[in-house]
Amino acid sequence: MTPTSQSPAGASPYARLLAPLTVGTVTIPNRVLMGSMHTGLEDRARNYDKLAAYFAARARGQAGLIVTGGIAPNRVGRLTPLGGKLSASSEVARHRKLTDAVHAEGGLICMQILHAGRYGYHPFTVSASGIRSPISPFRPRALSTDGVADQIQDFVRCAELAAEAGYDGVEVMGSEGYFVNQFTVPRTNQRDDQWGGDHAGRIRLPVEIVERTRAALGADALIIYRLSMLDLVEGGSTWEEVVAQAKAIEAAGASMINTGIGWHEARIPTIASMVPPGAYTWVTGRLREEVALPLVTVNRINSPEQAERILASGDADMVSMARPLLADPDFVLKAGRGQPATINTCIACNQGCLDNVFENKRATCLVNPYAAFETERRLQPTTDPKRYAVVGGGPAGLAAAATLAERGHAVTLYEAQPELGGQFNLAKVIPGKADYAETIRYFANQLHHLGCTMMLGQPAAAAELIASGFDGVILATGVRARRLDLPGRDHPMVMGYDELLRGEREAGERVAIIGAGGVGVDVATFLAEQVNEREALTDYQQTWGIDPEYRERGGLCDASPTPSRRTIHLLQRRLGRPGRGPGKTTGWAHRLNLEARSVDCVGSVIYQRIDDAGLHTEIAGQPRLFEVDSIVVCAGQESQRGLKEPLEDAGVMVRTVGGADLAAELDAERAIRQATDLALKL
Repeated sequence: MTPTSQSPAGASPYARLLAPLTVGTVTIPNRVLMGSMHTGLEDRARNYDKLAAYFAARARGQAGLIVTGGIAPNRVGRLTPLGGKLSASSEVARHRKLTDAVHAEGGLICMQILHAGRYGYHPFTVSASGIRSPISPFRPRALSTDGVADQIQDFVRCAELAAEAGYDGVEVMGSEGYFVNQFTVPRTNQRDDQWGGDHAGRIRLPVEIVERTRAALGADALIIYRLSMLDLVEGGSTWEEVVAQAKAIEAAGASMINTGIGWHEARIPTIASMVPPGAYTWVTGRLREEVALPLVTVNRINSPEQAERILASGDADMVSMARPLLADPDFVLKAGRGQPATINTCIACNQGCLDNVFENKRATCLVNPYAAFETERRLQPTTDPKRYAVVGGGPAGLAAAATLAERGHAVTLYEAQPELGGQFNLAKVIPGKADYAETIRYFANQLHHLGCTMMLGQPAAAAELIASGFDGVILATGVRARRLDLPGRDHPMVMGYDELLRGEREAGERVAIIGAGGVGVDVATFLAEQVNEREALTDYQQTWGIDPEYRERGGLCDASPTPSRRTIHLLQRRLGRPGRGPGKTTGWAHRLNLEARSVDCVGSVIYQRIDDAGLHTEIAGQPRLFEVDSIVVCAGQESQRGLKEPLEDAGVMVRTVGGADLAAELDAERAIRQATDLALKL
C-alpha cells in the first residue's frame, strides 16, 4: 500500500498535522494517531459502555485514528488473570459498542492485539524461552514448536473477530518487551528451532502473524505493526535487525509501522516528564529512509506546534499521542480551529494514568478528571445559578472556578498572589516540569472566556466575603510549608522550599535538604541540574546511556551523566531509600537521576540542631555533621483554612478542597478531582 498525502495548504499553522493520509482504501483525516493506552475499562464487559463513551469523545474531538488499549488474543496472553481478551464470538458484542460509538462520530478505530508473554501477571504465561522477566514473579513456559503456531493462529483469530466487531483494522503489538518482541531478540529468545536461532528465525513469528492476518482480513483493513525500534535493554536488536524486521513486515502486508521505544523492564525513562519533548523522533526518521510504509512516531509529543515541526522535519508521517488525548479529547479539533491556547496540555506526570493502572485502578488524568469517567462526571448546566467565591488560584481553585462557571454560576476568584497557579508556579521551575505552566495557561484562558471575576493580588478577608453575600465559598487556599521543630530553625542558612523555588532565596554550594518526599526530590533535581533547553536531549541521552548512533544492541552505550556542581544531601527520617514517595511509575527514574547527579541520599536521619557549623544529626547511633551553607526544608505542609471558622460562624456555606482540605504529600490529581466533583454537585 503506497501512502498518498495532501500537500500542506491554506493559512493553518498546522497544515501538515491536519492533512489527510490515504493508506490503501482508507483515508485518515489527519496525522494524529491516538496511541494505545490501557485504561482498565477493557478488562470487564460491564465497563464497555464507559469505554465506548471514552473513545467517542476522542473521535468527536477529531483524532485521526484511534487505537484501543491492548486486548489479548487468548487466555495465556492476558496481562492479568482477568485482563481483556478477544478470542470467542461471545466477546464480539462488547467490542461492537466501541466501534459503533466511534463510527457514529465519524472516526476510525483499530484494536491493538497485545500478548503479554512473560510480562503477564499470572501463572499461565508463555514465551519464546522460559526466562522470567524482572517485572513479573511468574516464570513463563517455553512454547513448543507447535505451541508457537497455535499462538499465531490465535492472533489471526483475534484479528478476524475484531473485523467482525467492526474495527477498521488492528495493531499488532510487537514492541515494549511483550510476547512478539520476546521472540525477536536474543535477550529472551534462546530457541534453536525455526522460531529462533538467527535473526530470520527470530522474526519469523511477527512476519507470519502479519502475513496471515492480511490474508484473513483482506486488502482494505488497516494493519499497524508496532515495531520496537529501540529496545534500550542488553541483548536487544541491532539497528540492522530493526531495518530487516521493518522490511520483512512491509513485505508481509502491513499498512503502517508504529514506533515502539524501550522495554518495560528497561531502566531508562521514556515517557516521564524528565524526557525531553520529542526525544525519540530521530529513531523513526532514521527508519523512514529504509521503508516506504507510513511511519508513526511517539513519546512526549504534546502540542500541535511540536507535532507540526516533527512532520515538517520529515521524521514521520503521523504522530502518536496517547496521554495528550487523555488530557484533552478535543486536541485536534482545537488545533484545527486555530485555538491552541484552549488545549488542556498533558504534563507527563503519569499520576492519573499510569500510576493508577499499575495499582489496578481506572486510568484518568490529573488535569482532566473527566477522562475515562465520561459517563459518571457530566457537566450539566445549572437550573439555579448562584454566586460563588473561590478563594485560592492553585490547581484546586482553578478547577473549581472553571467547573462552576461552565455550569452557569457566577464566580469570583480571589488569589493573594499577583498570578494564578499556586503550587504549580513552584513545580514549573523544576527541570522537566516546564509543562506545568501550560495547565495554568489553560485554566486562565478558561476563566477569562467564561467571564469569571478575577481578584489577583488581593487576599480575601472574611468580612469582605461575608458582606458580598455569596451563596457559597470554596476554600482552595492550599498549604504552607511546615516549619522545622528544631533548635536553630531560624538560622540564616535555613530556607523553605517555596522561598527557594520562587527565587526569594538562593542556595549555596553545599546543601542539605530535609525531607525526601516528592517535594524534596524536586528540590534536589532543581539544585542538581544545570541544563539549558538546547542541551536537554544530549544531556538526557548521556545521563541514561542512549546512543543516537545506535552502534550496539538495544541502542545502549555507557552512561556519562553530568554530576551536580553542588554538594547535595537529600535526607529523610524514615527507614529505607530516600525519594520513594513520588510517582509509582516514575519515582525510580527520579531516584536514579539523582544518583547519576551524585546527590547523597541518606535515610534514618535523626535531626538534632542547626548552628554555624551546619546540620547536626544522628544516623545509626552515630553523630554526623553535615557541613553545609544552605538547608532547604521540605518537611511537609500544613493546610491554610483560617477563613473557614469565621465564615461558618456567619452562616456562609463553606467547602474546602485540595491542600486546604488535606495537607498530605502535594497531590494535584486529588485536588483537581475533588474540586471538580464538588463543583459538579453544587
